[in-house]
Amino acid sequence: MNNWFHSWRAAIRIARRDAWRYKGRSFLVLAMIALPILGVSAADLTLRSSELSTEEKLDRMMGAADARFNDAGAGGVPILQSPDGEMHTPAKDYGDTVWPSGSTDVTKTLPAGATVLTDSSGSAKLTTTHGLLQTEVRELKAADPMARGILTLLEGRFPEKADEVAATTHFLESSGLSVGSTLSARGYDRTYRIVGSYELPNDLKADQVNALPGAFLAPYAKVAEKAGMARGGVSTVHLVKAPGGFTWNTVQQINTKGVVVTSRAVLMNPPADSEVPLYQKDGWANFESSAGAEAAELAAVGTVVGLAMLEICLLAGPAFAVGARRSRRQLGLVGANGGDRRHIRAIVLGGGLVIGVAAAVTGTVLALILTFLLQPVLEDAFGQRFGSFDVRPLELLAIALLAVLTGLLAAIVPAVTASRQTVLASLTGRRGVRRSSRVLPLIGLTALLLGAAIALYGSVVSDQFAIVAGGSALAELGVVAMTPALVGLFGRAGRWLPLSPRLALRDAVRNRGRTAPAVAAVLAAVAGTVAVSTYAASTEAQERAEYRASLPHGAVAALVVEEGGRDVPAVRDAVQRHLPVDTRADVDRVQVGRAGCSPHEESPGCGTYEIVIPRANECPLWSGSDRGEDPAAKFTKEQRRKLADDWRCKQNDEGGIYVDGGLMVGDATILKVLGIKDPGAEKALAEGKVISFAKAQVDQNGKVGVKLITDTVKANQALQEGKPAPGEMKALPAYLVPDEEKSYGVQALLSPAAAKAAGLTTVPMGSLFSTDTMPSTEQRQKLDGEISKIGSDVELRVEDGFVNDSSIVLLSLAVFAGLVTIGAAGIATGLAQADAEADLKTLSAVGAPPRVRRTLSGFQCGVVAAMGVVLGSAAGVLPAIGLRLTEERQQLRFYQQALDEGWGAMSSPPYVPVVVPWETLVGLLVVVPIGAALLAALVTRSRGALARRAAI
Repeated sequence: MNNWFHSWRAAIRIARRDAWRYKGRSFLVLAMIALPILGVSAADLTLRSSELSTEEKLDRMMGAADARFNDAGAGGVPILQSPDGEMHTPAKDYGDTVWPSGSTDVTKTLPAGATVLTDSSGSAKLTTTHGLLQTEVRELKAADPMARGILTLLEGRFPEKADEVAATTHFLESSGLSVGSTLSARGYDRTYRIVGSYELPNDLKADQVNALPGAFLAPYAKVAEKAGMARGGVSTVHLVKAPGGFTWNTVQQINTKGVVVTSRAVLMNPPADSEVPLYQKDGWANFESSAGAEAAELAAVGTVVGLAMLEICLLAGPAFAVGARRSRRQLGLVGANGGDRRHIRAIVLGGGLVIGVAAAVTGTVLALILTFLLQPVLEDAFGQRFGSFDVRPLELLAIALLAVLTGLLAAIVPAVTASRQTVLASLTGRRGVRRSSRVLPLIGLTALLLGAAIALYGSVVSDQFAIVAGGSALAELGVVAMTPALVGLFGRAGRWLPLSPRLALRDAVRNRGRTAPAVAAVLAAVAGTVAVSTYAASTEAQERAEYRASLPHGAVAALVVEEGGRDVPAVRDAVQRHLPVDTRADVDRVQVGRAGCSPHEESPGCGTYEIVIPRANECPLWSGSDRGEDPAAKFTKEQRRKLADDWRCKQNDEGGIYVDGGLMVGDATILKVLGIKDPGAEKALAEGKVISFAKAQVDQNGKVGVKLITDTVKANQALQEGKPAPGEMKALPAYLVPDEEKSYGVQALLSPAAAKAAGLTTVPMGSLFSTDTMPSTEQRQKLDGEISKIGSDVELRVEDGFVNDSSIVLLSLAVFAGLVTIGAAGIATGLAQADAEADLKTLSAVGAPPRVRRTLSGFQCGVVAAMGVVLGSAAGVLPAIGLRLTEERQQLRFYQQALDEGWGAMSSPPYVPVVVPWETLVGLLVVVPIGAALLAALVTRSRGALARRAAI
């Protein structure tokens, strides 16, 4: 034991001195190992710090309160809830009868002696230096000790008077206001002074204003209702603090009164699923991550870590091998003085251990420093504050041990090779002749064929992505194992090459020990890049085919559906001033009920309308579904598939412009903007007919039925009772536009004169615009700024056409693969130069010109890059094709299932193409090797340094 300790201590001392002597090579290997450790450690620190503990989550949710009470909206009937209060449902199953709804007086359920703090939220358009900004208004006594932790005060103080507010820093930045400024709401004369700024720890980008309870929302709601302005609802929760807190039994007792309770005590010590009645109901199970999903996640992480370690070993291994050859005289002296093979192996492995430990320490320390310094930047990027700076020593130690293990693994093969050399060969510098292994290529070929078969099975027979991924990974490892033999096959092409590339190729083939790992490293990086690029390009082609334009290319829609279209003229003028408008088509909407009502607003006096589908045109698969029936159940699977092709069941999946109720009011310029060239449509519009783009809307008499519902509250009550909504029917003559015309979501169009003649009240909704040229980014920004000053909620849409989001991904992958390829090839070239310095001196001695050294270096780098890129490109296409075929099988199965269940008409048959990204492949196959060769040639000196005569 003592001899073992002393021998290893001596080996490590020798390795440490050798690493310090050859600083350049040591730093290169250290950087290769330390950089992944830095990234993984920083990711671990960031993830752990961003994960909030239960206590921290509760502090941000309810401050120092013991529980949070909120109305379940079930009319006070008993409910069942999950322990966290996120899910709840009435305890009784009401089936097809009317489900309970309505508010509950939460204050009557509060325990005696409890301390209560109300937290109400609404929204309003507040005045800013730029105009108006839709902002959340929160009424909470933030200065109360019970609210501590919900809001974080940054400057000034929280409001103490009814005319004071505090605002989030993001709101102050967006509005141009500051502490001390005043603000008000649109149509509300009362002003408030900003006395402080704060932030929401869970949402740093929130636009929110804090006021005292009752100081803003209630008086503003009265003014808004009187003025007929649209307004959002107000939600209120009660923060409650009571002696003893709220146990799970207490929470269930309060649930019987229709109130949801989020209890601190329950969340800190949640009950078992068997004690939660909600989880015992059908469809309300506790959907947590299963053991299988966690195992798959761990397997994915393990695969990524394993591939990263393999990549580092492939790149660092040749560096240790060359280092061992550079130190062969020293190793020979060890053998000459009585050292055996295990001592030689210990010295080389000691080099891997020394550099691995140094890389582990360097990567971990840098990760701690950088993560701590960059935490504010990361918090801004995530949009929320982290918890405490969470350092898990055991996790960081495990990551650091990966660096040590990687260094040792990278040094194993060079250590074994060095130990096999005789003392005489080491002292004289002779390398000897070693035949390449014949077993390794056979193992690689077997792994390649087996992996390809597994991937083929996964893509053709099974629907499991893991099978395809596992088979592809096995096939790629097989190609890596075959790399030495494949490098030898590449060498046969040298007979047709000029001198410098022939010498470079022969040197690569002769020294496969350093060439094959570098080629394998390039192969692995390029294969992954090609696989992801092929998959991304195929997905992009599928998304392009599925893309539904909302308007013709370059067209603009600016629609306003609130407050009776009061701001529509200003919006139209702003669009025309800032965008290159060619044609403007004004659009109106049908208004039912009192002025100022938004579509489907459930308020007294507000109404709506709908286009009625004739009973004969209803799809049999869906007819009666609104009455609680399942009409598809009476058809067989074959009948459902046949009905899916029925024109009555075909759905218009164009998307595009949405008009509430389906009827747009406007003149013939709308047809021009939409690109509809049917002459009959313009003629029918002039004759006062409804232009219909849906065949199901037109009855047998050629008319479209419009039902006016004057009171949405009564209509909803009737629907809940299973009765039709009361309203007045109007039958309008119609013209059906041919199917080949694209309507971009417009269902029906009626002229203003025809709407007036039919007794329909209309209000302005906005305009559609065609443009001369595509609006630029600067023009859109100016328009957005102008509209923000108007203050209305404008639906502004500019049709850009399909935007290829994956192009940036493909470019990034190509750049990444290029950098890895150039780096790996550069490492191999540098090692080749260090390993073949004697050969370069011989070339110079026999009269070779100085440029031969530079040219040879460039071709050495280019040869390694070219071999790796060619093999990697071939290996990377397999997994991408397998994954796409698996996706196609899955989507086809889902489509067949939809057909069997009667919903196939709502979707189209899946289109899952396989597209090879030729631009990326050409860049990898041509540009990267040439770039690597030129870069290596430029950084190589034409003349080598004079060397002393070698000692014998």
